[in-house]
Amino acid sequence: MSCGNPHDTDCREVLEKVYAYLDGELTEGAVADIRVHLDECSPCLKEYDLDKAVKALVAKHCGCDPVPADLRSKVLDRIAQVRAELGD
Repeated sequence: MSCGNPHDTDCREVLEKVYAYLDGELTEGAVADIRVHLDECSPCLKEYDLDKAVKALVAKHCGCDPVPADLRSKVLDRIAQVRAELGD
């Protein structure tokens, strides 16, 4: 996905890192880059808001069971694959 406008951080890069951003798993520099991007890119901000809502919903209804690391990795890989397919 790309909004068509030039950004210091590419839309695709931001969307690939949005869950890591939501989980607080990025460096301070990466967090700052994503915040700047989201402030100036409404399509990515909408996607971020959707991902944030999905994460909150899952946490609310499924938050009591820990997710195995390999399952989390597989889900994130599949999300990245689908995004790549949709972006082409």
